[in-house]
Amino acid sequence: MENKFYYGDKEISYLRLPRNTKTNRVLIKVNADCAVFVHAPLTATQDDVKYAMLKKARWIFNQIKYFQSQSENKMSRQFVSGESHYYLGRQYILKIFHQPNAVPSVKLLKGQIQIITYSPEKEIISNLLKEWYRHKAIDIFEKRLEEMLPKTLWLQFKPPLRIFSMKTQWGSCSSKGQITLNPSLVKASRVCIDYVILHELCHIAEHNHSKRFYRLLNQVNPNWQLIKGKLDAMASQLIF
Repeated sequence: MENKFYYGDKEISYLRLPRNTKTNRVLIKVNADCAVFVHAPLTATQDDVKYAMLKKARWIFNQIKYFQSQSENKMSRQFVSGESHYYLGRQYILKIFHQPNAVPSVKLLKGQIQIITYSPEKEIISNLLKEWYRHKAIDIFEKRLEEMLPKTLWLQFKPPLRIFSMKTQWGSCSSKGQITLNPSLVKASRVCIDYVILHELCHIAEHNHSKRFYRLLNQVNPNWQLIKGKLDAMASQLIF
């Protein structure tokens, strides 16, 4: 159910979602696309939710303002030689080689992401690069998941892993324990990749963002808040 409130003369819409936990606390999230979500227990009245929103109104406004500025400063990708693209936390220069009869390929070489293509069209180059990121993500995410498993003593088996493009999430965990990771995450550093994987592994033990969930996350990744901050700050540069 979508609602709205005002911060000064700024109208802010938000979507209320049920929070199925024993806590009475209202959880507020602002996504990178500036969408505001309120996770509230079924026992919370609309007045309870509005009170929680007003208490955090300044924080919500500042988050929206921050993400809007990130979006405005984000340079439109043209997928031409000379552009800067990320891979595993490092910046690489894109180099396009147009060869009419060539078999398309993408490779890392001498600080460059080199693309050989039969067509200079933006969409074709974009798709080649996305497919290359996806291929790299499959291999790297599997390896990082294997590395993180020993830290999660509550798991007896390796959970299934799925790669799926998302505009506002780095990862998710299904109620059956399947982990989904955004292939764009492979553009971030290994430390950031590990954080997202550990976050989702914690959800296998505790599906909600409860106190127990954060206790687990703090145990396996004490610096997660700092890492999360860095990752979220780069979201507009990594997800496109």
